[in-house]
Amino acid sequence: MLVKKIRKLYDIDPTSWEHPADKAALSAVKQLRGIDELIKLLVSVTTERSLKLMVLSSSVKVSQNQYPKLHSILNAIVETFDWNYTPDLFVTQSPFWNAGAMGVKEPFIIINTSILRHLEEKELSAAIAHEMGHIMSGHALYKTLMWLLTKVSLNAIPMASLLITPIMMALYEWDRKSELTADRAGLLAVQEAGPGYNLLMKMAGAEDLTEVNLNDFFEQAQEYENQKTLLDGIHKILNQLWASHPFPVIRLQELRTWELSGYYQSILDGNYLKRGLYRGDVRDDVKAGYEYYKDTWKNKDDTISRVAFDVSEELGKVAEGLGKAAEGIGETIRDMFKK
Repeated sequence: MLVKKIRKLYDIDPTSWEHPADKAALSAVKQLRGIDELIKLLVSVTTERSLKLMVLSSSVKVSQNQYPKLHSILNAIVETFDWNYTPDLFVTQSPFWNAGAMGVKEPFIIINTSILRHLEEKELSAAIAHEMGHIMSGHALYKTLMWLLTKVSLNAIPMASLLITPIMMALYEWDRKSELTADRAGLLAVQEAGPGYNLLMKMAGAEDLTEVNLNDFFEQAQEYENQKTLLDGIHKILNQLWASHPFPVIRLQELRTWELSGYYQSILDGNYLKRGLYRGDVRDDVKAGYEYYKDTWKNKDDTISRVAFDVSEELGKVAEGLGKAAEGIGETIRDMFKK
């Protein structure tokens, strides 16, 4: 049987596949008042090194002799993306279906054992490439910040939760959109759509693929999309307000749309931005993200989407006001640690 040759994407810049909503949301996070102080403080208190020591002491580090298949998969992904950094990969014992990328200067990947038990080789490649995508797009820093914010108690600081809330909400919104970017990286690494779709099906509950049907799962995704009453819209927003990942059916639709859009094939054909030649502009990212959100809301015909589109500008002003109030939170925390 002929084995499909994976095309190497020489010098590819990750902006070539990044989702516009991800880029816009991350640009917004970077401009939040107080975010720089939080990053400087929390990364200095709980350093990248201590996080690395934590996984070194409690997980299995992948190498030629430990999980050699995963070692080969990771090296193949790094080679496909022509990336100059191979992150450490760790397998940790956990019943939860999850993987993640953490760190700052030397980010690393953690994959839970529950994933290994349920994925075929190409699905594993898509999952690891997904995390590699987070690293290449610079997501690891902000994912580490989110993890630290959920672990550090701010109860001793007056009104800390109120001040941190707008920052956390912005981080969660970006985090969900970052998954759409990383899903595209998974597709580009494997260079066929099936494994990524199967991965999302298994994430949703497909223990045995012989018991499910991909077309039916797409129909299920459309069924979810078609629920457009006011109450449905409210539930959709509230159900994912504090979620770190979009629902699997949403990711499925987004990934399929990108696969069929022509952009994916264009990258495989060699038409993409090269590293060192692209100079990102925050204004362009925000504009592209704005157009994405505007089209997303305007094209929906449910009541809640129309209302959300109408009031989004006012809500943005409120969030900005809270962001200004949070500007001094980093300094307050630093003073607390000095005492």
